[in-house]
Amino acid sequence: MDSDILVSRTRTATTAQGATGYLTIDLAALGRNYCKLVSMLAPVRAGAGAVVKADAYGLGAKRVAGTLHSEGCRHFFVAQFVEALRLRPALAHDAQIFVLNGLQPGNEIACAEMGIVPVLNSLAQWRQWSAAARILKRHLPAVLQFDTGMSRLGFPREERAELAAALRDGSNVEILFIMSHLASADDIDSEQNGEQFAEMSRIADEFPCFDISFANSGGVFLGDAYHGVLARPGIALYGGAPNAGEKNPMEPVVSLNVAVVQTRTVPAGAKVGYGGAHITQRETRLATIAAGYADGLPRCLSDRGAVYFKGIRLPIVGRVSMDSATVDISALPEGALTFGSLVEVLGRHQTLEDIARDAGTISYEILTGLGDRYDRQYR
Repeated sequence: MDSDILVSRTRTATTAQGATGYLTIDLAALGRNYCKLVSMLAPVRAGAGAVVKADAYGLGAKRVAGTLHSEGCRHFFVAQFVEALRLRPALAHDAQIFVLNGLQPGNEIACAEMGIVPVLNSLAQWRQWSAAARILKRHLPAVLQFDTGMSRLGFPREERAELAAALRDGSNVEILFIMSHLASADDIDSEQNGEQFAEMSRIADEFPCFDISFANSGGVFLGDAYHGVLARPGIALYGGAPNAGEKNPMEPVVSLNVAVVQTRTVPAGAKVGYGGAHITQRETRLATIAAGYADGLPRCLSDRGAVYFKGIRLPIVGRVSMDSATVDISALPEGALTFGSLVEVLGRHQTLEDIARDAGTISYEILTGLGDRYDRQYR
């Protein structure tokens, strides 16, 4: 009878009870970050959109976009058409969704019918979108992206003359604005910023009828000249540092606490983790936590990263596994950390940039890698 009651209670328990990790997204902080960026852009009459690709950097595009819309954001950027399809029903009709990678052949009619705006990156995409407009017998909106030195997306220099001629001859494509993307905006001192700005200025002279969108998160902090009429912040909205090596002016949006699965004491000479890569030098107390590289803790944090408990750093020892990692808890009083205790992965004592530094990567990769096994709490 007791076991039947236990099973019944388990089935009716909320997801949050007994979760192996708790990912908290502070929507109020997200909104304040957006308003801060808007205030920086306002002096030159620039506006701010929001990059919500990759499910809003892993935080949930529908909740994030809804919050930003309530703060006045009306321009939302995703990378792929499928992301726009998922987001469109969640946003009011006055919001525009832009697909930064443009469209794969065959998606044009569906995109037009959903009121989604492609960013055209080449003459091939231009021709496909123009053909769709002819089929539908109406003008279709689009954005033109130009390559200013990143060699990734956008009309290359050799296609600009043909594009300009097509625009002069009349077109059934309505150009909302033109844009490019800064490759080194996180480095304020990078010479590439000035080189891209000079190239964007030349493009503006060639296409003088259109407004410009240029600044990403880092670009907002490069000064008024980089802003254009619409900035496209991403990482700064989510609390990431927009400029490397500078004090982060944005509020943290994400915190992550992970549960302890097991604790143990091992003698000197004990091998820890896969491959026995870590060997203890003394008697050591260990805790295994319920998060691994499938949950956004990169394997390269092995013997490099850490978590925190009540402000005390607990280094990761041995290799990070798919579903778990082991930390040295010898710095804590015995019994302070037990089965079910929560350790801080992201929070007051460890930022996105801290983890990224230890992992030898960038905050974007840490943020977008957070898995879906955590209990997500929006506040």
